[in-house]
Amino acid sequence: MTETTYRVSIWQLSSPAKRRRHGVRWKTDTEEHSEWYPTKRLAESFRADLLRAQRAGEAFEVGSGLPVSMARKRASRTLLEAATAYVDWLWSSDAPPNTRKAAVTNLAAAIPLFVRQLDHGPDPALAQRLLATRVLPVPQRDLVLSPEETAVVSWLRRASRPLGDLGNDLTASELLRALASTATGHRVTSSTLDKRRAVLHRTLEFARAAGWVESNPLTGRRLTGETTGVQVVDPRVVVNPAQARQLLAAVTYVISRGRSRDPDRGARLRAFFACLYCGGLRPGEAQNLTENDMELPGEGWGRLLLAGARSEVSGSYYAGSGSRYHARPLKRRRPEEVRPVPIPPALVAILREHLEMFPTAPDGRLFFGAESAQNVPGSVTRGSGSRPGRSVSARRRRRPRSRVARTTYATRRCRAGSLPGSHRRRSPPGPGTRSRSC
Repeated sequence: MTETTYRVSIWQLSSPAKRRRHGVRWKTDTEEHSEWYPTKRLAESFRADLLRAQRAGEAFEVGSGLPVSMARKRASRTLLEAATAYVDWLWSSDAPPNTRKAAVTNLAAAIPLFVRQLDHGPDPALAQRLLATRVLPVPQRDLVLSPEETAVVSWLRRASRPLGDLGNDLTASELLRALASTATGHRVTSSTLDKRRAVLHRTLEFARAAGWVESNPLTGRRLTGETTGVQVVDPRVVVNPAQARQLLAAVTYVISRGRSRDPDRGARLRAFFACLYCGGLRPGEAQNLTENDMELPGEGWGRLLLAGARSEVSGSYYAGSGSRYHARPLKRRRPEEVRPVPIPPALVAILREHLEMFPTAPDGRLFFGAESAQNVPGSVTRGSGSRPGRSVSARRRRRPRSRVARTTYATRRCRAGSLPGSHRRRSPPGPGTRSRSC
């Protein structure tokens, strides 16, 4: 904590005969300070600022001798400098790889939007790409840049605006509105806008904790016409029991392509997607599922005991070990916490069949890559989970694409009352109730 005082003495200007400079001398508590200027007018202007702060009853820092507001302004950082420091902190604090990636990606989109209008500005898309792949990620900063890339990075460092400018309501609102568009001018989705805004807010909160800004200028700020409310699930992406059975059957026809052809890939993935459809597991939770985490009785309902998740890392430099996956605790839970998940008889039968047909990984996991014995690649699950049974003739007919099970993660939204093999009718959850699958 910086020591401050109200015991301030400001003396007259000092102009030694042998020096063609004019000095401002003052004292805070027991510390003496001085600053020298080439002209008398500049010295008088600075002394007037000190007197104005003293008359306003503002505290002075004992160490620097400056009023608190003036010291904060001198120590102000640009958005690029604050973002770089925040990313450094994420790396040093051992943040999860995907947290690092989210910070880098979203800050790379925000920084080019908050710059001064200097000459010879670079292409926004190129500036965003360099920020995301060279300037912000800590392991990538030592890579050699081309002359063109060096010029772009130099322009960004000179043009990035100080954080103090966000104290202006109009400036802050303009930045928030600009976050809603891509570098090419297209509109981003609401979820992408929320992520950009959240990362920027955390960066400014980091700057506030570091003393670079007095308060977070984005706290409580809302744009005109912005709506907030409870996020609801799009009912068009939720599968019904018949569709779930069809999707699980279609997955079994998936085969691998390329050099390593695995005819059993679809059969291996059937149980994986069944955990998502029937158990409501997140993809990372299913990736971490082991034989010891399951209770599979011969009849009736079973239970899964989830103790963690394995998330995919798209860039190896985001993980300190260079691995393409990251083992982590369950979402929003303590590392030692276990989440029991009841599973219907249909999923129990599928998992028992999977264990009989396929061996587990060396560490006991059910689902893994056939070649690497690591995670099932995200490209495999995404490519197989979305339109797994879509035939060539269906593509040629160019029918409108259905939104059902549009993404792999959307398959979690299949509620417990819509499970394959479950014939009990359930009414949709009402206000204040939660889905059994979560």
